[in-house]
Amino acid sequence: MSGRGKVVCVTGASGFIASWLVKMLLERDYTVNATVRSLNDRLKTEHLLALDGAKERLHLFEANLLDEGSFDPAVIGCTCVFHTASPVDPKSSNPQEELIEPAVKGTLNVLQSCAKVPSIKRVVITSSLASVMVTEKPLKPDVVMDETWFSSAALCEEQKLYYHLSKTLAEQAALKFTEEHKIDLVTLHPGFVLGPLLQPLLNITSEVMLNFIKKGQEIFPDGIYRFVDVRDVAYAHLQAFENPSACGRYCLVGKVTYSSEAFEILHNLYPAISIPERCNKEKRVGPPYHVSKERAKSLGIDFLPLEVSLKDTVESFKEKNFFIF
Repeated sequence: MSGRGKVVCVTGASGFIASWLVKMLLERDYTVNATVRSLNDRLKTEHLLALDGAKERLHLFEANLLDEGSFDPAVIGCTCVFHTASPVDPKSSNPQEELIEPAVKGTLNVLQSCAKVPSIKRVVITSSLASVMVTEKPLKPDVVMDETWFSSAALCEEQKLYYHLSKTLAEQAALKFTEEHKIDLVTLHPGFVLGPLLQPLLNITSEVMLNFIKKGQEIFPDGIYRFVDVRDVAYAHLQAFENPSACGRYCLVGKVTYSSEAFEILHNLYPAISIPERCNKEKRVGPPYHVSKERAKSLGIDFLPLEVSLKDTVESFKEKNFFIF
C-alpha cells in the first residue's frame, strides 16, 4: 500500500523498533511526524534524518511522555499514531517514577492527544510479551501462549517484575481509554527483539545481546528466550495499520529456544564466538513452550529465521564497532 498523501505519527522515533518503522513508512511514501525527547540530541535524530525520503517527508517534534499536551502538535492531521515510546530499564532503582508512571501516564497523554483529532483512524501501541506472560499458567512444552493471556499486575508486583508491571498497567489503561473514547486500538506484543540497529546507540535488548555474545553473561542456568527480529516487529506495526481487519492484540515471537541453541548458531556462523562452559544444558530452567503465531500470520508476518537475525545482529555490531574479532 502506498502512503502517499497520508500523515502518520511515530512516538519515541529514535528507538530500536521505531527507527525501523520510520524507515519502512518513508519507503512507502508516508509523511511521518516523529517525536523525540530532545531535538538537540543529534545521537537521537541524525540517523532518522539520514533515511531515504526524510528530507521530503520526515518532520521531527519534541515531546515528553509526562507532559500533558506535548504530543498535540505531532498528531494533528494524522491518520494513524504508532505509540512506541516507553521506558525500559530493568535495573531501575525507582520503578514507580522511572518505569510505571512514564509508561502509564505517557500512554494516556498520547491517547488524549489522539482523542482531539478526528482524522486519526487507528492507534497502534508497542506493548510487549511482558504484558502477556506473567500468569499462574504453567509454561510446559504442550502449552501455547497466545493473545488471550493477560499478565497479572499483582503477580508482576509480587515477583518484582516492574517492567512487566509497567507494560501491563499501560495496556490496561489504553484499553479502558480507547473503549471509552471509541478509538480503534491495536496492541503488538514482541518478545526479545534482536536484529540490525539503525540508531547509533545500544538499546536494552541489543546491549543484552552484545554481552550475550562477548561475555556469555546471565546464561546459567540455560535460559529460554522468545526471539523476534526487529524488522518483523516494525513490519507488523505497518500491517497493523494498513490491514483494515487488524484488531486487538498480536503476539510477535519468531522462535522460543534455549540460549545454548542460540550460542550454537552463533558459533557455527562465527567460530571465534565460543560456547561458554557455563551454558550447562543439564541445568536448564525448563522445557521451552510455544507462542502462537496464528494471529501474527494473519497480518502477513513470515518470521525471519533466527540464524538470519543473529547473523545480521553481529554484522551490525561489527559495523558500528561495538564488537570486533
